[in-house]
Amino acid sequence: MNEQKGFSLIELLIVVIIIGIIAAIAVPNLIASRRAANESSAIASLRTLHSANMSYAATSGNGEFAGQAASVGITSLTDLKTLNLIDGSLGSGSKSNYLFIGDREARSAATAASFYFSANPVSPSGITRTGNRRFGVATDGIVKYDATIADLAVPFDENSITTSAAVPLGE
Repeated sequence: MNEQKGFSLIELLIVVIIIGIIAAIAVPNLIASRRAANESSAIASLRTLHSANMSYAATSGNGEFAGQAASVGITSLTDLKTLNLIDGSLGSGSKSNYLFIGDREARSAATAASFYFSANPVSPSGITRTGNRRFGVATDGIVKYDATIADLAVPFDENSITTSAAVPLGE
């Protein structure tokens, strides 16, 4: 009587092929879900930054917004982090595979003070792309996005956020 123990080579190959098919279906969905989560986090972070900067202007800023005027970068984020209006991760300028920058304009006799923040994917192209859109928020508090793939590597700036190319969320 010959007892057979274990699996044959054919059975093992069939199992490996089935696992490969399942992985081929699941991995793209997993990557898409991660991008969507990164974008949701970026939107929430921009809303937090807007609220924090409005609080800064109303309390510590004497009507001016956080940061050094006309210096695009993370000085606004650093000021907001110093006062514990935002968390350290966001204050460093990088969160959930998005890079955050901001700038402000000081008020003058002719214009009111203004600011903007933008969120741009860390990796804007290829299979390692961390987001499909770039986002921005300005003084008005409307979070806008731009999904032009060619522009993902270029940070949103105040002009981009306020032009017709930027689309308010929900439209």
